[in-house]
Amino acid sequence: MTQQDILTITNLSKSYGNKEILKGIDLHISGGEIIGYIGPNGAGKSTTIKIIMGIEGEYTGEIKLFGENIEQNPIQYKRRIGYVPEIADVYDNLTGYEYLTFIGQLYGLDLLMAANKSKTLMELFGVGEAYHARISSYSKGMRQKLLIISSLLHNPDLLFLDEPINGLDANSVMIFKEILSQLAAQGKTIFYSSHLMDVVEKISSRIILLYDGKVAADGTFAQLQADNTAGTLEGIFNQLTGFHNYKEIGEQFVSVVQEVK
Repeated sequence: MTQQDILTITNLSKSYGNKEILKGIDLHISGGEIIGYIGPNGAGKSTTIKIIMGIEGEYTGEIKLFGENIEQNPIQYKRRIGYVPEIADVYDNLTGYEYLTFIGQLYGLDLLMAANKSKTLMELFGVGEAYHARISSYSKGMRQKLLIISSLLHNPDLLFLDEPINGLDANSVMIFKEILSQLAAQGKTIFYSSHLMDVVEKISSRIILLYDGKVAADGTFAQLQADNTAGTLEGIFNQLTGFHNYKEIGEQFVSVVQEVK
């Protein structure tokens, strides 16, 4: 794919009752970017992604994916998206084979192609022995690998990842980072949402900080460093969100823990 705008968001706003969650977001995302999408809880990160995915509605503004308004042809654009939610329900009674071939066929793969790809991907991710085991027997890390594979099985052009490395061991995290790097090099666009600032700092080609429903910062890590006095992404995050009393809270927390009768 060429380096064109894959995702364009114009004046996106969303409210739940009287509470305004998104307050006029504007974004232009190109092919091959790894976007670190960060912000404190309640900033609107998940809401943004759910609107793009078609899970949430009743918003104002415009969203274009692959050059077309998402309201015009919602089924077609979703075929080109992969998604790993922070919390996902999988069908525990199915085997890895059954689950992945089911997902693959939903995205238009034939059974043989889905089976061959899913088996190979599970083997490469170190869980090939569980391919025909029921998901109810999987560990947290194995389930996470299953979700990652299911999001990539149909070779999407745009990938949304919400805390995708939860439960993964160190070796698997290294493999996953390399997968993202390879995908971006091929022109895939990746939205990576996480509270692990060190990971976001290392893998992202561009970082977008959402705060109070607005874009508070947007640029490469080097650009954010140049615009702020903090040296790490965690420090920049705290500086831009005005959160400075974490030490005091930590001290007070420990003092309560240590109280004796």
